[in-house]
Amino acid sequence: MSYKKVEQYNLDTTNKLIENYNDILDQIGEDKERDGLLKTPERAAKAMQFLTQGYEMDPEAILKGAMFKEDYSEMVLVKDIEVYSMCEHHMLPFFGKAHVAYIPNGHIVGLSKIPRVIDVFARRLQVQERLTDDILKCIHNTLKPLGVAVIIEARHMCMMMRGVQKQNSVTTTSAFTGQFEKEETRSEFLNLVSSKLH
Repeated sequence: MSYKKVEQYNLDTTNKLIENYNDILDQIGEDKERDGLLKTPERAAKAMQFLTQGYEMDPEAILKGAMFKEDYSEMVLVKDIEVYSMCEHHMLPFFGKAHVAYIPNGHIVGLSKIPRVIDVFARRLQVQERLTDDILKCIHNTLKPLGVAVIIEARHMCMMMRGVQKQNSVTTTSAFTGQFEKEETRSEFLNLVSSKLH
């Protein structure tokens, strides 16, 4: 029995993107009729829709779908969450890790929902600074916690493959609300992020 991959894409959008990618191949001087490129426009059209599917998703609904009443009021940290996004300036990838913490205020959320929220915002054309802020605001506005902390560490292909071509640079962004604006709580968060507890 042969393997069949099932994917759902908007047919009209796919066809328009295929035309655009065919034009790009022509403009850069490639032969779109050669074997290796025959299906490239279709693959690229589907890949672009996958990489930007966050526009079709509601991150607050994801959190609200798994909120539970709980008296726990200490820090909840999910760290080393893989992040893959697309720079809106050059439409090249940037990738790295996110560390997210919150202090509950009557409600907790299913732990898998935090990475899902990150994916929703990452699967859009982004800048790292806004991505960090989007994640923070979504969790803050939905859970109403006592505080939220977000750190993202990422490598940007637009810096590595073009422009300054620096291979080892890492960009770190952070955002804090509520209790995490206090030095003691922020330090605890940073210590937990940097420690190897597992």
